Amino acid sequence: MLIFAIPLLIGNMFQQVYSIADAIFLGRFVGDNALAAVGSSTSVIFLIQVVLMGIGIGASVMVSQYLGAKSREDISYTVGTSITIMTIMSLIMMIFAPLGTRPLLILLSTPAEILDDSVTYMNVLIWGILGVCYFNILSAIIRGLGDSITPLYYLIFACLLNIALNFFFIVYLGLGVFGAAIGTVIAQALSSILCFRRLMQMRDIFDMSWYYIKPKKEYVNQMLRLGLPTGASQAAFAIAMMIIQPLVNGFGAMFIATNLIVMRIDGFIMMPIFSFGNAITVFTGQNVGAGKLDRVTLGLKQCCYISAATATVILSLVLLFGQHIAGAFTQTQEVIVLSMRMLRILAAGYIALSVCMVLWGVIRGAGDAISPLWGTVALVVFIRLPSAFLLVHLMGKPEALMISNLANWLANLAIATYVYRKGLWREKSLVRIRPPKIEE
Repeated sequence: MLIFAIPLLIGNMFQQVYSIADAIFLGRFVGDNALAAVGSSTSVIFLIQVVLMGIGIGASVMVSQYLGAKSREDISYTVGTSITIMTIMSLIMMIFAPLGTRPLLILLSTPAEILDDSVTYMNVLIWGILGVCYFNILSAIIRGLGDSITPLYYLIFACLLNIALNFFFIVYLGLGVFGAAIGTVIAQALSSILCFRRLMQMRDIFDMSWYYIKPKKEYVNQMLRLGLPTGASQAAFAIAMMIIQPLVNGFGAMFIATNLIVMRIDGFIMMPIFSFGNAITVFTGQNVGAGKLDRVTLGLKQCCYISAATATVILSLVLLFGQHIAGAFTQTQEVIVLSMRMLRILAAGYIALSVCMVLWGVIRGAGDAISPLWGTVALVVFIRLPSAFLLVHLMGKPEALMISNLANWLANLAIATYVYRKGLWREKSLVRIRPPKIEE
């Protein structure tokens, strides 16, 4: 599991560098308003991406289970169907989503001084979303087939290219938020081409032809059954972020910039959490497909220990050197101090979340995408939104939003623990679980 998870962890680190590069170049060379413009559109971009990324997660679960069951035809149909579905959904998003960006940002109470830049940033990313989505789904399939190294190389390539393009577009050409967005789109598009090339090299495991690309009802339904609930559960959090965004915007452009810095640093702390969560998903899928549930239980325990320990180390480093990290984004001392205050409030929740994501990873890897969806809806409706509005009303301070987020994480761990122990996920395999072989 470590051999598989470590490349994911390194990849997530570069993914965060990828996101942070935009923020650092904008904050340092354009100003805090440019930083705030990106921050104000983050929740909307996240919503668009997670809906499409849910299909990638569904495809990863399917290919991992079919790989464990050694079913070449099923893997072939899954790969072809996922590419077709992602293409259709991305094109629909590219055509219709830009029509609503400005009205939506106005609805979210985006300050007037950053509205135009926010619209520009969002629209460029949406128009280039095909490359982003291809990279996510193709890299997910490659990892599901057991190769976590090659997507890492392509992610590193995309990260380094994005930094170079940021320097060229933002610093040299002075294109501001437009330059940051176009650099991201170009880097993701090129990395998606590399992922497709690698996938074509894995045809000893599956077949690729127009016959398999043409959607087949059975696999479309299976992928949507796994992918849409996963995407919907992430979308629920994204919608919650959008609903809460006016609360963030209500504290002014300075706190919007602060919130973006906190989110970027938060991404580094989350690296092991999501890395081990993704690793246990593939690990579970392959072992469920092979009928080895005992290995799933053992893997869960070991993954929880490793994930929590790694998250603790990274969190400690961030708390010790956080002011220097925040100082890379902005020279405004008040923003740096406020960023550290927000991170200290969240600190206790990261360890709980590291265990929580491993539990949900096992449940998803086994083929149960519905339980995480209902768990997420319950969190959003009964914890995240009520606590955010209530605490902001009572406290009148931005710290209320971080306390609300902390409560959400702790409740998430409680729900994930309950669902795992209930054990219904054991009955959700896509393939018939074979009984253990009896030695004669």
